[in-house]
Amino acid sequence: MMGDFSDKVKSTVNKVKGEAKDQAGNAKGDPGLQAEGKMDKLKGRMQDGINKLKD
Repeated sequence: MMGDFSDKVKSTVNKVKGEAKDQAGNAKGDPGLQAEGKMDKLKGRMQDGINKLKD
């Protein structure tokens, strides 16, 4: 049960962190940071999918 909550927190953190990096990269004109943010968001969405399969 606690593992499920922990997994959901991790996916949310990755999505939020990714969005922040994506926006910062966009504002700074830094495509590398923007790409890193997109990857973090993708990682969070993938974790969500895995969590749904576990349920």
